[in-house]
Amino acid sequence: MNKKVTIYDIAKKLDITAATVSRALNNSPRISAKTRELVMNTAIEMNYKQNKLALALKSGKSKTIGVIVPHVNRSFFSYVIRGIEEELYPHDYQVIICQTYNEAEREIKNINALINAQVDGILMSISNISNEKDHIIYKIPEKNIPLIFFDKKINIKGTSYVTINDFKGGYMATEHLIKEGCTKIAHLYGDLSYEIYKDRFEGYKRALFDYGIDFNEKYVIQTISSTESGQNAVEELLKLETLPDAIFSSSDFVALGAIQKLKSKGFKIPEDVCVVGFSNEPFTKFMELSITSVDQFPLEMGKMAAQVFLEQIDNGEIKKDKKVIFTPKLHIRKSSSKTNKI
Repeated sequence: MNKKVTIYDIAKKLDITAATVSRALNNSPRISAKTRELVMNTAIEMNYKQNKLALALKSGKSKTIGVIVPHVNRSFFSYVIRGIEEELYPHDYQVIICQTYNEAEREIKNINALINAQVDGILMSISNISNEKDHIIYKIPEKNIPLIFFDKKINIKGTSYVTINDFKGGYMATEHLIKEGCTKIAHLYGDLSYEIYKDRFEGYKRALFDYGIDFNEKYVIQTISSTESGQNAVEELLKLETLPDAIFSSSDFVALGAIQKLKSKGFKIPEDVCVVGFSNEPFTKFMELSITSVDQFPLEMGKMAAQVFLEQIDNGEIKKDKKVIFTPKLHIRKSSSKTNKI
């Protein structure tokens, strides 16, 4: 077994002090460029590897950041993570990714693990249980660890967030359906304990009000983000005496399930029923019947969340409470376009 190379081995080979080697490896301005280059080259030749833990203890920085998401297998979150990594990689940060599966117990364990790992910051999209005030998430700012929410958030003093204007997104989607001639618009919404789904719901209702269309609570059905849930919701809508002529879903997966069920029952999309989703998942534009959807800009959201983190730790001074809200964009496609050829 090969002996691990230390700074003392490098110092002995170069006939200099271990302190000089340490300063050179850490780019100290006290060491000349010539000596730094010599030490660096020798370290590479000898296959020297720095002790990251020791470096973290000495500098107070682990150069790691925790990212907590509900699921990594959703394209939205995979794009967010990609944006975070692309932004942090040039700054030599490593990303630790944790999944909660929207379970509070997992979320608590993830947060504790990241704190114990001495991460320099935590970026997260909350689970649906995080509003409990005794949740550990409320204690993160007390530990002087930057906490930046993205997508789903809660309002905690000393934290930042990066989201989109979900109210506007809900309004835009509903307004589009109204302009397509729809007057009986159903809304398939997510768990209203999440602020994002509540805001989309409120945007939907406001658009109806602004255009003089009565709100019909029978057209509003709670769903989870799955195709099966969308299929089940349509089954419920088909039991009504007056069927809706449009569906605005707070999830693309629910919208897809709704379309599948409607088509299986002989309905034509968009001639009989227009459908709009939310999130602009990749499949929405590649299907033969492409799905109109609201874009959340996940890649840009991830990059911005990372930028906010970097700003907060710049010069060792944590700057808190930054709020970044993107403006959503509606991509109009075949599933809702009755008046225009797509």
